[in-house]
Amino acid sequence: MAAAVERVTVDPRFLEHFQHPRNVGDLTHPDVCVEGENPVCGDRLRLALALEGETVGAVRYRVSGCSGAIAAASVMSELVQGRALGEVARVDRQAIDAALGGLPALKRHGADLAADTLHQALAARRAAPAPESAARAGEPDGDQE
Repeated sequence: MAAAVERVTVDPRFLEHFQHPRNVGDLTHPDVCVEGENPVCGDRLRLALALEGETVGAVRYRVSGCSGAIAAASVMSELVQGRALGEVARVDRQAIDAALGGLPALKRHGADLAADTLHQALAARRAAPAPESAARAGEPDGDQE
């Protein structure tokens, strides 16, 4: 007797992001660019952010992996685009999973990869030296006459 195959129902939002991922590509001059990888399955995500002050002005990514990784990266990019960094910091695996209508159990690692890579980008942003203010650039020190 053949083993029964369990059918998994997926949310239409998951299918939409998998079949038509958003914000795929590269940024010419990102403020932050990081790469994440799931060492177990080999899924990879390169994430680039362009900031406008304390807001994510643009987000682009390249992902290679399963349907869960593709859909999760896509929805994550929509969750952070145009948002303040404080809001972006609250995007986690649960938020990504919920935005996709609940990932199938075997695809939840995609949300982990997207969230972990996003938080890696935020950490890299915090660790980067602050650019010198344009107002201070080229001005003499206050001690000089």
